[in-house]
Amino acid sequence: MDRQRFCDNLAKLRREKGVSQRKAAGDLQISQALLSHYENGAREPGLAFVCRACDYYGVTADYLLGRTEDRTAADSGASQLNHMAQQLRRLAEEAEQYIK
Repeated sequence: MDRQRFCDNLAKLRREKGVSQRKAAGDLQISQALLSHYENGAREPGLAFVCRACDYYGVTADYLLGRTEDRTAADSGASQLNHMAQQLRRLAEEAEQYIK
């Protein structure tokens, strides 16, 4: 997990949702102090919190943890297909150059 990206994403999602730390913490079943620690990087969350936060904000764990910029599974699948298509085009170009 990219800790800083996780912290940034967690805080950004809360702000985008338009809720206070107190409200989000209550909805996520943790204290406001603990949410603040997660958002500023002082503490690292467990899996149960990550799952609740993903459901609460409607994002994938990969996005929340900073592993991708795609927020939803559908976006992630499309991104993967685009990436594979780019790789295939590059390989085809390399094969064409090799044949010449």
